[in-house]
Amino acid sequence: MTNKFDYIIVGQGLAGSCLAFHLQQLGQKVLIIDEQKDNTSSKIAAGLYNPITGRKMVLTWKAHLLFDYLYEFYKNIEQKLSKSFLYDTTIYRPFVSLEEQNEWMGKSADENYTPFIKKLHSSPTYGQHLKDEFGGLALKKCGYLDISEFLNASEKYFRSRDLFLNEVFDYNCLEIGETVAYKDFKAEKIIFCTGTEATTGTFFSWLPFNLVKGEVLEITPESDFEQIYNRGVFIMPRRDEKYIVGATYDTKDLTYSITEKARNTLIEKLEVIFKLDYNISGQKAGIRPATKDRKPFVGMHPETDKVGIFNGLGTKGVTLAPYFAKQFSEYLVNGKDVDNEVNVSRYYSLYFRK
Repeated sequence: MTNKFDYIIVGQGLAGSCLAFHLQQLGQKVLIIDEQKDNTSSKIAAGLYNPITGRKMVLTWKAHLLFDYLYEFYKNIEQKLSKSFLYDTTIYRPFVSLEEQNEWMGKSADENYTPFIKKLHSSPTYGQHLKDEFGGLALKKCGYLDISEFLNASEKYFRSRDLFLNEVFDYNCLEIGETVAYKDFKAEKIIFCTGTEATTGTFFSWLPFNLVKGEVLEITPESDFEQIYNRGVFIMPRRDEKYIVGATYDTKDLTYSITEKARNTLIEKLEVIFKLDYNISGQKAGIRPATKDRKPFVGMHPETDKVGIFNGLGTKGVTLAPYFAKQFSEYLVNGKDVDNEVNVSRYYSLYFRK
């Protein structure tokens, strides 16, 4: 392994992996440092990408920019790694009332929404599976990323090129001067993509993270289906024959332990829309690195342009990571601007006040 790089990236979750690929595409040499763990938010997450979200069914922030690019990016990486991990799957959202159905009759003609609407159903469509007496909305440009497969294939790729160091990052071994030195390795800059660990790290613990615990269930329904159902809870069939139900949202219990409370919450939400009998085969918990304003943290430390961060992707990492990794890499290499809404400079005042 050579000891000279353009960038050292700490963390090989969604953020770190996407940033590394984009920097490579711009001709940069990267070294990724990470200790592989099984309970990171990236590996626990269901990987859903969905353009219309929330109880009020609103269009995701920057949807027109994010969704076209995420498909382009992940498909290119699939070809690069000779692996499949992005699955374009219809999401069906049942209406909860006739009023909501009527509202979407109007929205379906709105040019902001039409790129994401596959079909509007005004009568029950999946009645054998769901309580959808008012019909529902079938969405396109949505599906899921098998995040574990993506990360495992990415790690293998970087390892095979001596661009991956499997160890716990030791801040005591980092020296920042005209260049960055870590043990025997040197680079122009170092970027931290460490997820929840950033809240206790050396450089960016002052940022207003809002960590969120999410739990999911693995179930086996009595009959199979292919589309994703999503209303208050998502029910997602995967290619590995698992069905994922999720997810809870807890800002108080930030442990990695699964809980009976979350299990009961998900079961209750399932009963509201789901008709099929099922068996529960597993339960998982993860902590998401969300932020106070629900926008990612992208940019450089307020006192040195040698240290940067790409973090805070929260519950929409699959959607956000490709686009903002591209934007950040173009900032780092070519000096292009980072969107003000995600630039970490929006919180510099917190650092200096502290």
